[in-house]
Amino acid sequence: RRNTRGAILDVATDLFGLRGVDAVSLDVIAAEVGVAKQTLLYWFPSKDELVRSVLVHAVEELSFGVEAAIRASSTDPLDRVEAVVKAVFRQAVKRPSLLGLAREASRLPGTTGDQLVEAMQPLVARAVRYLDEEMAAGRLRSSDPRMVAALCYATVTGIATEPEALRAVEI
Repeated sequence: RRNTRGAILDVATDLFGLRGVDAVSLDVIAAEVGVAKQTLLYWFPSKDELVRSVLVHAVEELSFGVEAAIRASSTDPLDRVEAVVKAVFRQAVKRPSLLGLAREASRLPGTTGDQLVEAMQPLVARAVRYLDEEMAAGRLRSSDPRMVAALCYATVTGIATEPEALRAVEI
């Protein structure tokens, strides 16, 4: 039996990521989880609070996959970048709603979007630091590591949120 809070987060992640935040009510989420709306409100006092928690949960889930890919990859920088990209693609195929949330985040009010940026900051900072170190060591062509990280993010989310593109490149 899943714990109630975790079940609510899982269902809300899938519904928000696949249908959009505005298209999903708390009533729909509660019904899908199989709890009363009051139970949902016990754990998440408002839809905004649920959305914020879902975004943080999604970033944590993506980060877990990225960390595992980093640990399993070689130290070669291109191998490591490839491992991270493939890990995100695998997660997108397994659970498309995670990256659907990335699209949704750009449509959310400022404070919620700010909280997503805050939740992602440690992962982004690590990526930029890694790219910068590899460029400084001459193992990657010198460039702006923030721009490279942004391009990687845009490419991965752009491709990974389009299932047809993933099938086309056979990832």
